[in-house]
Amino acid sequence: MAVSTVTAPRSSLFGDLPRTFWIVAAGTLANRIGTMVVPFLVFFLGAKGVSTSATGAIVIALGFGGAAGSVAGGWLADRIGPRTALIVGLVAAPAALGALYVAPTIALMTAAAVLVGVTGKLYPPAANALVAASVSGERRTRAFSLMHWVFNIGTAGAATTAGFLAAHGYALLFAIDAVTCLIFAVIAAMLLPRVARVRRAGEKGGYGVLFADRLMLVFIALDLAQEIVYSLTEYAIPLSIRLDGLSPAVFGAVAVVNAILVVLLQPVLYPWLARFGRLHVLGWSWALVGVGIGTTGLVHTPAGYALSAVIWSIGEVAAGIVAGGIAADLAPAHAQGRYQGAMIWAGSLARLAGPVLTTFLFAYAGRGAVWWTAALTGVAGLVVLVRLMPALQARLS
Repeated sequence: MAVSTVTAPRSSLFGDLPRTFWIVAAGTLANRIGTMVVPFLVFFLGAKGVSTSATGAIVIALGFGGAAGSVAGGWLADRIGPRTALIVGLVAAPAALGALYVAPTIALMTAAAVLVGVTGKLYPPAANALVAASVSGERRTRAFSLMHWVFNIGTAGAATTAGFLAAHGYALLFAIDAVTCLIFAVIAAMLLPRVARVRRAGEKGGYGVLFADRLMLVFIALDLAQEIVYSLTEYAIPLSIRLDGLSPAVFGAVAVVNAILVVLLQPVLYPWLARFGRLHVLGWSWALVGVGIGTTGLVHTPAGYALSAVIWSIGEVAAGIVAGGIAADLAPAHAQGRYQGAMIWAGSLARLAGPVLTTFLFAYAGRGAVWWTAALTGVAGLVVLVRLMPALQARLS
């Protein structure tokens, strides 16, 4: 069976997946539910009297740390094995969180934020590499689809509870975040099997293997562009809501619409999308996200923003169903961690580039330029991916 398509599963979306996958998925869910510090970092810094400019610098430091951590995490997974790398990252993360919580100066807060970013991204490449090593073919596509779903359920759970808990003190958020990392580490140490490292003769273990893979580099560049488009939902859309004179509650409602659709639709859409080639699904999902975000420029009411969110959320669901397994199938077995790290790096870099692009376009080209750029980038991603399909399908078959 060719793995370049999502084929109709013979079992349910949840069936016929190995124990290793379910252990990683359960640990990821627990960890994501407890991921509360980063979403509320701005409020935590404000409570400590940190100025707006300094807060921005600390948030940027966090982003740079995340980008570096994903690269380091991918290398570590291939160097010492994904199970060990997963445990190392999960144990290191609470120490970094503690350093941020007690840091007394702006300089130390900035340094601690870098560490939080690095340690927070050390273990996701290892987790993905473990999933990739445990399944193949159609099951791999389903496994990564479910990982995306679990990730979003955990994120929605964290968002639902963190605001309430923050009212009782930020120490509670830090403690829960640290404890859930350690819970995942214990689960991994006790239940995950050791995965034998795949070595290649003469392979030095750096990212040279990735830089020599031109097809993968082009795919990462495409993914980076689409991740930047999606990052507009986190900065440009709330900024547009503010400029329209609407309440922050409107953005909260948009976030709720997105979370509900992602959690409810992913299991429902999988059997239908399984009929189509996954590269076609991915390309059209990019176009839908771009055009959906682009419609933000046409709306100025709460209902309009909610309708726009429905469009790009459906695109996000479709991309989440098919995207993760593609990188896993393109990766050679001995470099699975590094390929996963590169994909996570693209997402981290996008979260840095998105606000910069938004600020530049808002200031020098006007609001409409942001939304036209989003729409055109999404459609261009579809066009380029269609051109690449023969080469990608040859690798994925």
